[in-house]
Amino acid sequence: MAGYRKLGRTSNQRKALIRSQVTALLYHGKIRTTEARAKEIRKAAESLIAMAVRERDNYETVTVKAKVARKDKDGKRVKEVVDGKKVTVYDEVEKEIKKDKPSRLHARRQMLRVLYGVTEVPAAPAGRKKNTKTVDMPAKLFDEIAPKYANRNGGYTRIVKIGPRKGDAAMEVLIELV
Repeated sequence: MAGYRKLGRTSNQRKALIRSQVTALLYHGKIRTTEARAKEIRKAAESLIAMAVRERDNYETVTVKAKVARKDKDGKRVKEVVDGKKVTVYDEVEKEIKKDKPSRLHARRQMLRVLYGVTEVPAAPAGRKKNTKTVDMPAKLFDEIAPKYANRNGGYTRIVKIGPRKGDAAMEVLIELV
């Protein structure tokens, strides 16, 4: 007996399907899919969450000095003329950043092997292209999802049967984070 379900796909298609659905599950909190897919997604998602829980506090806070462009009231960079050229004006700012320890960095990279990049697009049609943001999924796992499950030993997802799908009568389920 195989250690995984083949889902009627070639290996690269199957891996891509699982990666995309795991990313969607962790981003949205729940997705609707077939029962066989949900059971495969559960394996990958629970291992990622367990990794995030294990490494959630494994960082040190470091204060660094950074140059930040000065901006005017409209949010545009302030420029001044120096030797006949327009030059952007920079201010030095102290920032506190989280510096990952080696094991957390390794966990972050393991997560990036599985998770796809997520781009948030605003709902309003005005400025849809300009105001898109990329979501750092490993950071979301460490900062939002892992603290919820800190005192829990596994069982981070729940599969709820919805019923047969109308087109092909495949059992549809809702997989969600508990």
